[in-house]
Formats: sequence, C-alpha cells, structure tokens
Amino acid sequence: MLDTSTAAAWLKDYAETIHENREVLTDLDRQIGDSDHGSNMDRGMAAVAALDPAEFPDAAALLKKAGMTLVSTVGGASGPLYGTFFLRFAGSIGEDGELTAKALGSAFAAGLEGVRARGKAADGEKTMIDALAPAVAALREAAAQDASVADALASAVSAAEQGRDGTVDMLATKGRASYLGERSRGVADPGATSVTLLLQSAARTLS
Repeated sequence: MLDTSTAAAWLKDYAETIHENREVLTDLDRQIGDSDHGSNMDRGMAAVAALDPAEFPDAAALLKKAGMTLVSTVGGASGPLYGTFFLRFAGSIGEDGELTAKALGSAFAAGLEGVRARGKAADGEKTMIDALAPAVAALREAAAQDASVADALASAVSAAEQGRDGTVDMLATKGRASYLGERSRGVADPGATSVTLLLQSAARTLS
C-alpha cells in the first residue's frame, strides 16, 4: 500500500541519501552553479524527514506537506521545483491506495509536468528534467506492459542514470549554468543528479 508509513520511509531514505551525497552535489554545483545545491537539499530534506507521519491521515497529505516544507526551507530554484514535484505527486495519488506501477507512473508524470511548468524548462537544457523525463517515460512504459513495481522502478532508475550522464556533454541554457556558455559542458547537472537519487531511493523503499 502507498500509505503514510511507506511514503515516510521513502522521504527518510531520500533525506539520508541526500545527506550522504551533499558534498557530491555541492561540488557539481560549484562547477556550474551557486555551490549550494547539496547544502540546500540537505537542509530541506532534513526538515522533511523530521515530519511525523502519525500526524497525517494519508500518504498524499504527508507528501503535500513535504512539498510545502521544501518550498519554505530550500533556497534557490530547487525548493520550488522539488516542492512542486511532491505537491503534484501527492495530488495524483489521492488517498491511500494500492501501490502499482501504473499509479506510480501517473504520479511521477504529474510531478514532472509540475516541474516543467514551474521551471519553464524543456528536455535537453541541462536541468533535472533531463533525468526525470526519461525516468517517467520508462516507468509508464513498464506499467503499460504490466511490469511489477520493482521492475518498473528499476527501469526508471536506469533511464534516470542515463539521463543524468547525458547532461555531462550538454550546453546549459537554463539557470545560472547558462551564463557559462561552453564552459557548462563537462559536468553532470546537479539537479539531474539529485533527481536520480530520488528515483534510486524510490526503488529501494517503494518496491
């Protein structure tokens, strides 16, 4: 079931993963951004992990609060983008229900569309979308083939990792990295890296 305890496990695991990788994320952002993606995400996810799942009637309520918490605690663009992702994800899943590949595909797709709308970014612009979009496509394709949740999320993780790696050679055209022009090539996008960690966390806790 996608209930509050399952959602809380995902959020806690992601918070721990971000904490473990905060220096990696910061180093990537130091090369093409503001040097604060790791610290900002670590602070925001620590606040999310501190939420008490017992205070929420269902997973959607918890994930909505997680999104609002990220908006209020994470600086820069990451807070609004990740906050919007979780808000849209929560809106898609509704009340507690059966955890299926189809439901996850729809929820991740809703989150992706929220990120697109909030960030006004498209594929190929060296942003988190370049990892999230292929992950969503893989997840929905697996769901259409009646794959298990575990197999669907494994496909999504693989697609996200490939998308993240693909940002290395991209020219950034959005955000602070776009100011660097050709010098933005040669390093993976920090947002694409942190969203890949999100998918990896989902695969560990939701399947």
